Amino acid sequence: MSIDVVIPVYNGWELTRTCLQHLAVQSREHRVIVADNGSTDGTQERMRAEFPAAAIVALGSNSGFAAACNAGARAGTGEIVVLLNNDVECPPTFLERLVEPLTRDDGVGSVAALLVSPDGTIESFGVTVDPVLAGYPRLRGRPLEDADAARPLLVGPSGAAGAYRRPAWDEIGGLDEGVFAYGEDIDLALRLRAAGWSAAAAPAAVAVHLGSATAVVRSPRQRFQGGFSRGYFMRRYGVLHGRRMPRALATEAIAVAGDALLYSHDLAALRGRIAGWRVAASRPRNPRPPDDAVDRSITFLESLRLRRNVYRCT
Repeated sequence: MSIDVVIPVYNGWELTRTCLQHLAVQSREHRVIVADNGSTDGTQERMRAEFPAAAIVALGSNSGFAAACNAGARAGTGEIVVLLNNDVECPPTFLERLVEPLTRDDGVGSVAALLVSPDGTIESFGVTVDPVLAGYPRLRGRPLEDADAARPLLVGPSGAAGAYRRPAWDEIGGLDEGVFAYGEDIDLALRLRAAGWSAAAAPAAVAVHLGSATAVVRSPRQRFQGGFSRGYFMRRYGVLHGRRMPRALATEAIAVAGDALLYSHDLAALRGRIAGWRVAASRPRNPRPPDDAVDRSITFLESLRLRRNVYRCT
């Protein structure tokens, strides 16, 4: 099966160069497509000089993660689409091991890579969602020996490094460009599961994810975009309807208050949620994901702990 590796970038040439160097020695044949969100550090010129075989999709301006990934995927024809952040360093057998589940089972629509933090702990092994469809990096902060843990449930890969079967990707239309950043990979995983595709994990596909190397850590813009994504997807999935509403409201209230009082001392996260909620009003409701895509064992208190862990690492 042919592979397109799509790398969305916005500046950060040194990270991109290192990522491309790692891809150049992969054991599995593939095509690299770099989707450039209007970089101003000479990324395109340097790519043409140092990596002429890699394709460049120039978006002209910073259109966000989803738009860049979708443009990169459209530019390719590979039977497998691999999304890869430029701050991921992968060993030579990474791609070979990542796509293996797709070659074994036609029902698998996506595969999660095992991403490791520089300190050797798990950064994420795919993503999971709780009963109010809040998403979290799966197994974050746990030792590598826990990679085979059955819980929390795997819903799909992290957008930082994951493989997708192109027919599955095309069937649901790729990533939702209604958000600029954050949560798109979780939404994509949920829509794939709702469409009947299964997700697999590839424990042998291990790579180092530097994490937040391409973003300003906890900047007001970052927190606004994270809040926007949460408000947007809450409305698209009807999270505030039915018996899930009290837990969802309590979780978001605590998350916003904690962000304002303990971390940022502003209301960027709240403003983002309100803005995302309003934008989603004009969008159709997404299908409810199947029960086996939601980890109902994640309690209210556990969801708060998981969210706090995300704040500490982003």
